[in-house]
Amino acid sequence: MGLAIRPPPGTPGKAWPAIVVGLFVAFGGVLFGYDTGTIGGILANKYWRDHFSTGYINKKDGMLDITASQSSEIVSILSAGTFFGALTAAPTADFFGRRIGLMVSIVVFTVGVILQTAATAIPMFVAGRFFAGYGVGMISAIIPLYQSETAPKWIRGTIVGTYQLAITIGLLLAAIVNNSTKDRKDTGSYRIPIAVQFAWALILFFGMLLLPDTPRMWIKRNKPEQAAKALSTLRRLDVDHPALVEELAEITANHEYELTLGKASYLDCFKGSLGKRLATGCGLQALQQLTGVNFIFYYGTSFFTNAGFKNSFVVSMITSAVNTGSTFPGLYMVEAWGRRPLLLFGAVGMAVCQFIVAGVGTGVGTENQVAQNALIAFICIYIFFFACSWGPCAWVVTGEIFPLKVRAKSLSMTTASNWLLNWAIAYATPYMVNDGPGNANLQAKVFFVWGGFCFICTFFVWAMIYETKGLSLEQVDELYAKVGKAWQSKGFVPTVSFQEVRDVAGADRKASLVDLEGVAMRKKSIGHEEKAYQQ
Repeated sequence: MGLAIRPPPGTPGKAWPAIVVGLFVAFGGVLFGYDTGTIGGILANKYWRDHFSTGYINKKDGMLDITASQSSEIVSILSAGTFFGALTAAPTADFFGRRIGLMVSIVVFTVGVILQTAATAIPMFVAGRFFAGYGVGMISAIIPLYQSETAPKWIRGTIVGTYQLAITIGLLLAAIVNNSTKDRKDTGSYRIPIAVQFAWALILFFGMLLLPDTPRMWIKRNKPEQAAKALSTLRRLDVDHPALVEELAEITANHEYELTLGKASYLDCFKGSLGKRLATGCGLQALQQLTGVNFIFYYGTSFFTNAGFKNSFVVSMITSAVNTGSTFPGLYMVEAWGRRPLLLFGAVGMAVCQFIVAGVGTGVGTENQVAQNALIAFICIYIFFFACSWGPCAWVVTGEIFPLKVRAKSLSMTTASNWLLNWAIAYATPYMVNDGPGNANLQAKVFFVWGGFCFICTFFVWAMIYETKGLSLEQVDELYAKVGKAWQSKGFVPTVSFQEVRDVAGADRKASLVDLEGVAMRKKSIGHEEKAYQQ
């Protein structure tokens, strides 16, 4: 089964406007990836180490450096900022709207970049990392939200997946810029890589001025005229075109039905089906971090240097290039294979590679040239499995499993769980890997830890991940209402029109979708074929 490059036959309007909008918004991932990737090279930069050191001498090379605790603070503070930024994304996106909320996030990010560029000592550098992280956290929650609410259902997974592709491009650009400036003997060796982020921020900020807000956001605000105008822009249809009217009516009916079931407070996100979906999203995002991928991109350069690799910057460029290139097949497979098979494929592949890396690094050692080659090879294969599966698919799944009334809140919490684990790993890794008093000195043994979590990922996907390929965001609600177990979700066919059940739901607030399906069945029995939702 291949990925359609055209809309399904009979789909009215044009798909390219929504696709172009989704792809451009994905550019925000470059900010995420570049900011994440830059720090690894900076920590290994000889001039930066000498300039920011408080007197500590690295035993490996006898040069001035920062301590493990300082390294932990500098790397992990960004993740702490992103955690709080992600939680702030929900009220920001609901209050300002998805588009303006994203622009506010970019402003916060830019403040952090300014502080880092101007810093001459660790305290100001750390402050800049926090504000940059705060902005990245907001961006990382709002972008998948915006993409999910604007993309056609038949290609939604690929469009949201491009966010991860942009992250990998940012990581690759960071590796290239770091490698280009590492030999400079002035502050440009670290200020240039940091200041380049101004360009990414300006491109995204001014581009957002030209884009529409999402139709679903306008429906949530009870402004159907603006919703129709936004959807018209995305589908290239007149506001009174029957297909556009039908799609907007289904979105509206679904939102109204959801509101009849209860409020949309943060507490409600933890109850019933919403709580199950939140646990799925948070678990998925947390496990994405626990696969250990950011160990390679945060500390890879330092790890390879300490392990005896002569060209650690080049190795980091190679791993970043593999990460970017491997994301492309993932954009195909997320729609061709579906969410569940792709995540299972990735989890098994990652676990095998991590255990091989751990075994070779521990048993043979990292100073042996053959062992070094094997380590690099299997790290690259591991990155392939991650980049084509858990990288893009985690954002796809979390962007599409929540109903409109709590989508911003729930998505911000799932993203925050990603950043919470990101922070924990960034903070703990120097203590886990490095030698010295108070450190675990695991070295290559740390890959046993990541491999164990990849093994856990396999069971999590089987038990918790529903197959949502090809369903509209509104039909995903029906899936969760009618299918009790994730492993039974494959092949689900939606049968309910929310327009038909809206009035019944309004009369009976306790009615479930399973109960209300009888409405559609009664209509069929009197000769009225239910119209399947089309997008």
